[in-house]
Amino acid sequence: MEKILIIDDEAAICSSLTFALEDKYAVKSTTDPLQAVMWAKEERFDLCLLDLKIGNVSGIEILMELKGIQEDLIVIIMTAYGTIASSIEAIKKGAYSYLTKPLNKEGLYSIVEQALKFQKLNRQVEYLSQELEKKYNYKGIIGKSPLMKNVFTLIEKLKDVETNVVISGESGTGKELVARAIHFSGKRKKEPFVAVNCAAIPENLLESELFGFKKGAFTGAAGDQMGKFQYANNGTIFLDEVGDMPMALQAKLLRVLQLKQVTPLGSNHPIELNIRVIAATNKDLKKAVEAESFRQDLYFRLNVVEISIPPLREKPQDLPLLFQHFIQSYNKELNKKIKGLSEEAQNCLLQYHYPGNIRELANILEYAMLMTEEPYIQLGNLPLELQKKSSAVFAYNQNPVDSLVGLTLDEMEKLLIEATLKKNEGQRKKTAQMLGISERGLRNKISKYKIDK
Repeated sequence: MEKILIIDDEAAICSSLTFALEDKYAVKSTTDPLQAVMWAKEERFDLCLLDLKIGNVSGIEILMELKGIQEDLIVIIMTAYGTIASSIEAIKKGAYSYLTKPLNKEGLYSIVEQALKFQKLNRQVEYLSQELEKKYNYKGIIGKSPLMKNVFTLIEKLKDVETNVVISGESGTGKELVARAIHFSGKRKKEPFVAVNCAAIPENLLESELFGFKKGAFTGAAGDQMGKFQYANNGTIFLDEVGDMPMALQAKLLRVLQLKQVTPLGSNHPIELNIRVIAATNKDLKKAVEAESFRQDLYFRLNVVEISIPPLREKPQDLPLLFQHFIQSYNKELNKKIKGLSEEAQNCLLQYHYPGNIRELANILEYAMLMTEEPYIQLGNLPLELQKKSSAVFAYNQNPVDSLVGLTLDEMEKLLIEATLKKNEGQRKKTAQMLGISERGLRNKISKYKIDK
C-alpha cells in the first residue's frame, strides 16, 4: 500500500483528506511542517499533499527540504486560486502538479492515482537502467555490441595468464580501460598497475623513466631513481602508444623483455623482474614494421595476443548505454539531476560519427550537462558544431538542394553517399552504380568520411 503524507495548516483539511484517501492508501497528516520533515527522515513516503502556505512557513521551502530527503517523493501542491503563479514556481522546484482549493474529490483521486502511476513507472525505469548498467558493464567498460562482447571474452581468457598483449584501437576508444580490466580481474590484481604514455614523455627522458637511473649517471642525476619497470614489479606495466617509442629504445625494451631483468642507467647490476607487459597503440604495428619504424622482433615479443578495440562508429548499439552511463556519472560529479536526452538531442548524438570516440562523447555530454538546468538535455545544449551537423542533415532531408548551400564539397559528397546508401538499404554495389563510381572507390570514400554503413 502506497504511503501518503498530508501537510496543511488547517486541521479540518488534514482530516477530510485523510478520510478521503485512507481506504486505499496509508495516510499520515499534520499541521506542523517540522513534524512532517521528521517523519520523512524516519520513513519513506510515496506522495505528499503539501499546502503552499502553512502559517508563516513557505510550502516551497518544505518542498525543497522533503525532496532533499527523498528525491523521488511525488509532491502535489495545494493552493488557493490567487496563488497559481506561486504553484508554477513550486513545479519548477520539483513539485509534480498542483490542486486548487476548495478541493474536488474526483479531481483529487484522479491526480493522486496518476502521480503514483508516474512514480511507479519512474522507479521501474531507474531499476531497469541500473540492471542494464550491471548487465552491460564489464569492469567499467560499457557495451553490448557483438564487437565488445568479443573484447570481454578475450579479457576473460587473458586475465590469469602471463601472455603479453597488444591492445590496438583509435585514440579515445578506451585501451587503458581494457588493460586495467585485464590486470584488476586477474591474479595480479593486488600488485601494482603502472601506466606509461610513451608518446607523452620526451625521447631523452623516456629511457630513464622506464628503467631508472643511479646517482651521477648523467648531468642532473642528483640521486637514485626507480624506473617504471621496478615500480610495476610483480604486477603489470602498461606501455601506452608503444608505436611511438624511438627505435634505439625499442632495442633496449626488447632486451628487458627477453632477459626479464632491467638495469638502471649508470648501474652494472641488473634487477630481476616478474612482470606482465600490456602494450597499446593507435598505429598499425604491422605497417610500422614494414616501414621499418618498429622492430619486427619487438612486435612479435609484445604481440602474442592482440585485442582490437572498435571505434564508436562501428558499434552504434552501445551509444544509448554510453549516454545513460555518462549522464549518471556526471550527475554525481556535477551535482545534477539530469534524467536523459530529448528526442532531438538523442537523434543528433546517434547520427554523429565521433572521430574522438568515447573520450569525445564523454566531453560532449559533460558540456551539455553544464549547459542545461532542465531535466532533459535539449539539442540547444549540445556543442554548436553538433547542432550545425544535425541541422544540415535535417535540412538535406527536407530540401536537398537549398540545404547544400554553405557546405564544403566533402560535406556534400558525404551527405550524398549516406543518402544513397540509405536508399539502397546499405547495398554497396547498387550504391556505387547509382553514384557512377567503382565499388572500390565507394569503399575508399566510406572509409574517408567514416560513414557508418
